[in-house]
Amino acid sequence: MSRAEQRLTEINFDGIVGPSHNYAGLSPGNLAATRNCGRTANPRAAALQGVDKMRANLRLGLTQGILLPHARPDHRWLANLATDYAEASRHLQAQALSASAMWAANAATVSPAPDTADGRCHLSVANLATLAHRSHEWPGTLAQLRLAFAHPAFAVHEPVPPPFGDEGAANHMRLAVAHDAPGVEIFVYGTPGGPFPARQHPEASAAIARRHGLDPARTLFVRQSDEAIAAGAFHNDVVAVANGRVLFAHEHAFADKERFYDNLRAAFPEVEIVEVPAAQVSLEDAIASYLFNAQLVSLPTGETALIVPEEARETPSVWQWLDAHVAGNGPIRRVETVDVRQSMANGGGPACLRLRVVADPATVDPRFLVDDVRLDVIAQVIEAHWPKAIVAERIGDPALVAQIAAAHRALLEALGTVELIDR
Repeated sequence: MSRAEQRLTEINFDGIVGPSHNYAGLSPGNLAATRNCGRTANPRAAALQGVDKMRANLRLGLTQGILLPHARPDHRWLANLATDYAEASRHLQAQALSASAMWAANAATVSPAPDTADGRCHLSVANLATLAHRSHEWPGTLAQLRLAFAHPAFAVHEPVPPPFGDEGAANHMRLAVAHDAPGVEIFVYGTPGGPFPARQHPEASAAIARRHGLDPARTLFVRQSDEAIAAGAFHNDVVAVANGRVLFAHEHAFADKERFYDNLRAAFPEVEIVEVPAAQVSLEDAIASYLFNAQLVSLPTGETALIVPEEARETPSVWQWLDAHVAGNGPIRRVETVDVRQSMANGGGPACLRLRVVADPATVDPRFLVDDVRLDVIAQVIEAHWPKAIVAERIGDPALVAQIAAAHRALLEALGTVELIDR
């Protein structure tokens, strides 16, 4: 199937919240995760919230996919550390049990076929090397992506080698007049030296652009502002998001904003920059509400919609700005709210939970695409098998570990992806 014969559209692949979802506070710089460390988590409620979010996307006319929870605890990772789960320290147990693969925005960086030299959609799996609990995700992610995107229309790459940290699509944006048109790709990186780790290295971003065969004239590398990182924007998608012609960003998202905007307008004259002034929405309010960690999507009607967490409605400055923007006939014409409070409490909003892939759905393994019927199956498994609650004291409980493993197996069996049970 040639690129001309493909029906390219944006598919949002949401990570299903895994049965080991808990609040261990493993992520410095992620203020929500740190603040909620030790709280009781509700994996069943979290996963069902994610299913409801996907249902809402389907109602909007969007194409919806899934990425699956990883096997947890990660016994292979622990074996490489010369221990097992029962004997590991409490901190290693928490890192091995982490359900952070639910945040599919960190799964990979995606360059659609219209942007690449060989006309294939390229995906580079993120190494997530900065933090221990995420550094062992990539083998499981790679196995899934190679299964979901086995068609020759795709090229799936292994991670950039450490120490060059790469956090995937959370630090990558794309602008294009249409999903199937050539776009401008924007890689956002941080620099070390602040109070929190800068997770995206410029060398990793440059390597991905080269391996994807991107046109240098349509590829931009931009530094995230130190102020944003220090305020808790551990990924760029906490302070900026792009889709179609629209870049939606906070005033303090980028280190050299004016130069970036000038370069962007030169590369993509059609861009519509929607900047939220700090005088109207502070960085603190933007990050607490996850205003920018929203799904900025193109609806079948042609309208641009913003899918925000309920916390955005509950933050007066944010909701006032959104109301004024929509009333003023701005580029964002609709605002939809979703309840993902369990993910938000661990520092992940609606955009964290999904990976954008522009592709022809016919080229994707159908086991990774969903409709309401398939979501019913997923919800039934979650209701039957996911733990209702995980308290911090139960992290090492063998009964809990056995329940998590059984729940994972039950989902993969129900979805016909048993080859991933041990990956």
